[in-house]
Amino acid sequence: MKTVPMTETVYEYLVQHQTPLHPVLPELIAITRQRPDAGMQIAEDQGVFMNQLVRLIGARRILEIGCFTGYSTICMGLGLPEGGEIISCDIDPETTGIARQYLKAAGLEKKSQILLGPAVDTMQKLLTNRGKNSFDLIFIDADKENYGSYYEIGLELLRPNGVILADNVLWSGRIIDPADNTPSTEALRRFNAVVRKDSRVEASMLSLADGLYMIRKKG
Repeated sequence: MKTVPMTETVYEYLVQHQTPLHPVLPELIAITRQRPDAGMQIAEDQGVFMNQLVRLIGARRILEIGCFTGYSTICMGLGLPEGGEIISCDIDPETTGIARQYLKAAGLEKKSQILLGPAVDTMQKLLTNRGKNSFDLIFIDADKENYGSYYEIGLELLRPNGVILADNVLWSGRIIDPADNTPSTEALRRFNAVVRKDSRVEASMLSLADGLYMIRKKG
């Protein structure tokens, strides 16, 4: 197994040797860390990776399932070209209020839209109103029990050769713990198994942060 143990010191070195993103992000990290649910924010290196991926695939339309305080939204949004758009689905008016504030500070107010309500309902409306193949990139990072539904509707919304990113698929190692049968863990196991066997896609599970599934819809 050829991996480097990710100690705090190694991680600090890693972060210091990345291209820095917008200066509002450190402030957003600091504010989010004061919250009891701060662990829901994506890691710094993951944000840089996702920003780069947006640019590499030439994404113009992004759909995000789970916005939280907006860190991932900003990272992806900053990778969009002029005229690009990121739509985020969430149910929490408090955390999305923070997200709106920092999206504006990052200059993404015109490129971003946050839709409040159950994401499955929002995605179905987008499918009706915008049609199939209307997004280039979809990021799934919300309630784990609905990952399967987000994935299936997401594949319809995603263009051929577009990418779905699914977060938390290693679940702090609990994914392989036979004693953990909680609903979220079981849902993630089912989701991972579906993706692995799905002939419609090609997928790579990355050990980035809490595990990130990178899934390309076949052309």
